[in-house]
Amino acid sequence: MIFSFPLVLWLIPLAFFPLFLTEGSTHFYSWNALVPKDNLSKIITIFLKCVATLILLAIIIGLSGPHSIQRKIEKTGIGAQIGLVLDRSASMDDSFASNDQTKTSNNQTKIGEMKSAAAARLISDFVRSRKNDMIGIVTFSNSAMYVLPLTDNKNAIISAVRATAGNALFQTNIGSGLTSGTELFKKVPDSGSRAIILLSDGGGRIDAATQEKIKDWFDRFKISLYWIVLRQPGGISIFNSFKLQDGEALPPQIELNEFFKTLNSPFKAYEAEDPKTLQKAIEDINQKEKKSIKYFEKIPGQDFSTHCFVTATILMLALLILKLIMVRSWL
Repeated sequence: MIFSFPLVLWLIPLAFFPLFLTEGSTHFYSWNALVPKDNLSKIITIFLKCVATLILLAIIIGLSGPHSIQRKIEKTGIGAQIGLVLDRSASMDDSFASNDQTKTSNNQTKIGEMKSAAAARLISDFVRSRKNDMIGIVTFSNSAMYVLPLTDNKNAIISAVRATAGNALFQTNIGSGLTSGTELFKKVPDSGSRAIILLSDGGGRIDAATQEKIKDWFDRFKISLYWIVLRQPGGISIFNSFKLQDGEALPPQIELNEFFKTLNSPFKAYEAEDPKTLQKAIEDINQKEKKSIKYFEKIPGQDFSTHCFVTATILMLALLILKLIMVRSWL
């Protein structure tokens, strides 16, 4: 048992004060021999003092906030440890070019929805559908920013996802986002299934040193990678072959896709041109990441303050009743 306010326990010695009180009487006798011995009254008096002491002890202990320690129970469920690495470059605030109308889960029509807003909405639905996941969030533009460590708190995750749809910068530093995303798993025991969902609307070049770090960390922490590319219609597709002219470099998204293919970890890429195709990509990931995992369910500690106060109340009522039925002096 632990106490929320342990300093209150220093008042415990005061609880024994009733034991040292002497009996008082308003009657005077000329000869003590006239007063009969009343051992029963003495026993009752001692009993009442003990009850008063217990009342004070119960109140003091209750005020100290006693409770048991939070426990963790290991369970087996279906889910994964997932790191969301979300692009927050300025282009994510552009609307999807498609004129298609989409329906949300609340039957609301979305026309010309921003990429970041559609991503936040669909990822929130994804989080709600996952029961045993631990999810962490990292965003990136010119650099990475930690938003939320791996947690199973659904309300915190959804709030963090919605918060990512804010103002953004113009650069796309995917390398920083991925390295920061892998660090989410550093101090968390492996549950049996780990994945990073990278969502961006383009590619970015990653230097050789960062590429080696990403390869090493993905392999060491056994992380799968899902890359969702929000592509503009008519733009370059990462799935099409690309012929280079002399001295020409690969487009960033093609180069990035080729690098991801060299990872020892499982990798799958998706392209989304509108909210519908984005939703299909997220639903496919949802189906793939339903594996048996081990996770810990937190059992909150039990609060004993109420028990103490109820005990003190019952004892006070008992003391009051005894006081009312006490036999007055017959002299």
